[in-house]
Amino acid sequence: MLMKFAGPYSHFRVGCSILLADGTVVQGANVENAAYPVGTCAERVAMGTAVVQGAKKGDIRAIAVATDISPPASPCGMCRQFIREFCELNMPILMYDNEARSTVMTLGQLLPMSFGPEKLKTTDEVEHGLSQ
Repeated sequence: MLMKFAGPYSHFRVGCSILLADGTVVQGANVENAAYPVGTCAERVAMGTAVVQGAKKGDIRAIAVATDISPPASPCGMCRQFIREFCELNMPILMYDNEARSTVMTLGQLLPMSFGPEKLKTTDEVEHGLSQ
């Protein structure tokens, strides 16, 4: 079940559930703030919670996002990049609307030509001036 909480300012309801490899489901909801840029999307709340609980890249099998609009809404650009840090590009993202209709896309489809941790130099490469 996806948790949905209406933000007190936007009144836009978003819930996110993350399925981990061990079968655990981690949930999150959008958390708004009177200083609008300080709010956090449901996807980042759920992902942050999963990471705090020990989830690492490869542990996350699927993400589901539910909103109270139609058609289903996808994660915003900031969330897509945040998800990219912890998930494989072939991981499915399930998006549900207010009537339980769904769309499924992979992270790679939602974030083509993405920038991820493998694009960065390792600590050893930086310290020794090595190139990739």
